Amino acid sequence: MDEKYSFALRKLALLGAIDDYIAISSRELGDALEMSQQSASKRILELLDEKYIVRDLGARRQRIRLTQKGVDELKKEYNEYRRIFELTDHVTIHGTVASGMGEGGYYICQEKYVKQFKSKLGFVPFEGTLNVVVDDEDVSKLEVIRSIAGHTINGFNSDGRSFGNVIAYNAKIRNIDCAIVVPERSHYVNIIEIICQYHLRRTLSLNDGDHVDVKINL
Repeated sequence: MDEKYSFALRKLALLGAIDDYIAISSRELGDALEMSQQSASKRILELLDEKYIVRDLGARRQRIRLTQKGVDELKKEYNEYRRIFELTDHVTIHGTVASGMGEGGYYICQEKYVKQFKSKLGFVPFEGTLNVVVDDEDVSKLEVIRSIAGHTINGFNSDGRSFGNVIAYNAKIRNIDCAIVVPERSHYVNIIEIICQYHLRRTLSLNDGDHVDVKINL
């Protein structure tokens, strides 16, 4: 995103435009952006054209609010700064082992997925996934992970069924190599699925409710 747009979005966000509409004139925005009223008016129109904001023109003053697209752009920038100042070459996610729905093994075992896992991750995964419920204070770190390219495991069609792309991220649990796998179109909530060449529950003697640390490579 153009720096001039991100700067304007940051100023609007600081004024409260993420949570609700804020009433602000072009002159007031110009003061915040250190530019003329005319330039601020133009910037508002540019942000509208890019769909970073929405505007409500009232009888007296305009009201502005960031769109989800605008918020997402700020999150990307925030995550980049986190990687610069807070993180090194990895991020650690803390969470609790939980039982899944039993569907992970079915997808992981698909031959066309398995070949790509071996090629791109360096191992053939055990038939199943380890599900970890992420601690509340670490959920925001999932956005950092989403900003990483990861390994794209290409989808395919088989027996009339469609299997979508999967993004895999190299990781470790207690120094055992593994990977987080996420459907490309999925959004993290607070659960991550982990694959490994070993049966992680058995190898690490894990049970539901056990706390684990997952180190993801950046």
